[in-house]
Amino acid sequence: MTRTTCLLALATAASALFAQAPRYLGIDTHIDTAQRILIGHVDIAQRLPDGQVDIPRLKEGGMHAPFFALWVPTYYKGSEAVRRTLDLRDAMQGVFDRYPDQIEMATTAGDLERIVKSGKIAAVLTLEGGHQIDDDLAVLRMYQRMGIRAMTLTHFRNNDWADSSTDKPQHNGLTDFGKQVVREMNRIGMIVDISHVSDKTFYDTLAVTTKPVIASHSSVRAIAEIPRNMTDDMLKALARNGGVVGINFGAGFVNPKDAKATMANITGMAAQEPNLTGKPLDDYAAKEYEREQGPPPRPSAATIDDVVANIDHVAKVAGIDHVGIGTDFDGIGNDVPKGLEDASKMPALAAALRKKGYSDADVEKVMGGNFLRVMKQVIGK
Repeated sequence: MTRTTCLLALATAASALFAQAPRYLGIDTHIDTAQRILIGHVDIAQRLPDGQVDIPRLKEGGMHAPFFALWVPTYYKGSEAVRRTLDLRDAMQGVFDRYPDQIEMATTAGDLERIVKSGKIAAVLTLEGGHQIDDDLAVLRMYQRMGIRAMTLTHFRNNDWADSSTDKPQHNGLTDFGKQVVREMNRIGMIVDISHVSDKTFYDTLAVTTKPVIASHSSVRAIAEIPRNMTDDMLKALARNGGVVGINFGAGFVNPKDAKATMANITGMAAQEPNLTGKPLDDYAAKEYEREQGPPPRPSAATIDDVVANIDHVAKVAGIDHVGIGTDFDGIGNDVPKGLEDASKMPALAAALRKKGYSDADVEKVMGGNFLRVMKQVIGK
């Protein structure tokens, strides 16, 4: 076989593979893989034997643009929360520096589209917990300058300026400073994320924001009674705002039979409050993270059909323009729906949505198009 013939054969094979590739953009607005990189020093350029996310599986599943959450547990207080955030940002930078031919940070919608077209993973960095700014707008602005493009206003516990969905109300929603945070995020082009916030915080946020918001990893409360999930009234309000909810794949978030066990786990996590700093605190966090990533106490009932049901519910209540994917992979342990065990399985979800009767255009919206619109509106093209 001549060199020319070989090149033609390779080009034909590449074209065939491209033709078989998923047609959707592939945005997942919440994965917790940064924890595995920092704590476990995993090499996500390799196909890993555990967890749900690495570069090979992202590419196989057509999930070209994951949002990597820099999650800091709420027991990191004040400057300790800032330090931990910087450690996570540094860990992600190490991945970008080591594999520039495979993954690149995206800071605008245009970046994301360009990187995906180049065949690389477009990584969007986010914060998971408003306590990470240590009540300082200057810290928020510095995070934005580091390329971080979204922030959940709370996590498991209330912070000093916003109430969480899994804590006792303290502020009746957002404080005046909390409203300043939302306004500043609008101004500097950071997406406001209302996953984890109390219902009152959610409505306060919508009253303040001038830009669409997202719920990066929440599902439907009418299906699974979890306070982190969204009521139908909240879904309708989110639609009026122009926002999008990313369906969380955690079994308890999508299946009512699994919800009770998930709620018990959430309550237990929120109750933990070690009085540590520095390396002892990091060591504690590492042990807790490893424990949480273990197998669920019992087999989950959730399947791919439950995820489809949640997407379908949002589409019917809020409209097809307001639902997307926010798997929470690598943050929900192994408590995942059957048929959607990791990022490589996402074509099965697209196929299930088509089987349900959704058009290719609708599937493309769910699998990334809706979130791309929000990025353009909030961050810029």
